[in-house]
Amino acid sequence: MTDPVKSPSTHQIRKIIHIDMDAFYASVEQRDNPELRGLPVAVGGSEARGVIAAASYEARTFGVHSAMPSVTAKRKCPDLIFVRPRFDVYKSISAQIREIFAEYTPLVEPVSLDEAYLDVSENLKQMTIATEIALEIRQKIKAVTGLNASAGISYNKFLAKMASDLNKPNGQAVITPKSGPGFVAGLPVKKFHGVGPATAEKMHRLGIATGADLREREIEFLVRHFGKSGLYFYGIARGIDERPVKPDRVRKSVGAEDTFAHDIHAYQAATENLTPLIAKVWRYCEANRITGKTITLKVKYSDFTQITRARSTVRGFQSPEEIEETVGVLLEAVFPVRKGIRLLGVTLSSLEPQVAGSTEQLQLTL
Repeated sequence: MTDPVKSPSTHQIRKIIHIDMDAFYASVEQRDNPELRGLPVAVGGSEARGVIAAASYEARTFGVHSAMPSVTAKRKCPDLIFVRPRFDVYKSISAQIREIFAEYTPLVEPVSLDEAYLDVSENLKQMTIATEIALEIRQKIKAVTGLNASAGISYNKFLAKMASDLNKPNGQAVITPKSGPGFVAGLPVKKFHGVGPATAEKMHRLGIATGADLREREIEFLVRHFGKSGLYFYGIARGIDERPVKPDRVRKSVGAEDTFAHDIHAYQAATENLTPLIAKVWRYCEANRITGKTITLKVKYSDFTQITRARSTVRGFQSPEEIEETVGVLLEAVFPVRKGIRLLGVTLSSLEPQVAGSTEQLQLTL
C-alpha cells in the first residue's frame, strides 16, 4: 500500500492554536466567590451518587479530577468544597471568549465551552507569528473574563492539542514541524489525544507503548487492528494530521443522562426515570427543528460496567412518544438485571432537519 499521508514539508505549513481554559468551571466559581480562592474546589454534586464536573488545581493535587465519583473525591480530599454548576454562567463566559477568537480568524472550531482550535495561518490581524497571537489572545481573555487560559501552537490539530497541556496552567508551548515527529516518538500512547484507555490497552497488548513503537507498524497492520482509526494513528505517529479546523461543526448527537441516589432494580422505575431524559432531548430537537435516526440507551451498573443498545429508523423519530416506545423495547431486553442500575442515559444521533415522512421498519443494532 502506498503511503497515503503527506509529510508536512510537502505543502504549506499551517499555524494552528489550541486554546484551553484552565480548570474552567472551578476557576469561574473561584473568580465569583473570593472565599474559594486558593482552596480545593469541585464543581458537582456532593451527594453519594454525585460526579465531579470540574476540579480546581488545588483539588487536583489530591488526585481529584473530572468524572470522578464525589465520594471518591471526598475520600481523597476531605476538605474538598463542592459547588453546584452554573452552566448558564459558563456559556455566557464562553461566548465572550469566542468573540475574542473572532477578532483574529473566522476559522474557529469550538470543541466545548472551554476549548477551541484556531487556524491563524492567514489571520485578520495580519500577524505572522502564531505564538504572539496565542499570547495576545490569552492576555485578552484574562482582561475580559479574569480567567487564565493555556495554549498550544503547532502545524496541526493533534500537536496543538498536545502542546496546550505542556505548560498548564496559564502557559503556552509550541511544537514545530522540525520537532513534531521527535516529540511524538517519545510520547506514551496512553497520553495521545484520541487514544482512550481501551485503545491504549490494546496497543500495549500489541507491543505498542510509545509513538516510536506506533511508527514502526505498517499501515496495513494498524488498519487491520484499529479499522479506520488506523490511518489516523499512522499519521500522528509521524507528527502528521491533515484534519482542517472546521468553523461550522455539525452537532452529531444530543443526549441526557442521570445518576440515581439509589440503584434501580425494577423495569418500571427505570422507565419512569427515562421519561424526563427523553423529554429533555426532545425539547432540544424541537428548539432546533431537528430529529435523529438512531436512539441509544446507555445503562451503567452499580459496579460501573456499562452497556449500550441502539435502534435506528430511516425516516427519523417524529415524537417523544415514539422515542419512549423504542427505548422501552431496548430497556425490556436489559431486564431482569443481576445488579443494580446507577445511571441511565439516552442519546439521539444521526441528526437532521425535521421532515414529515412515512413510518419505516426499525432496525436493531448492538
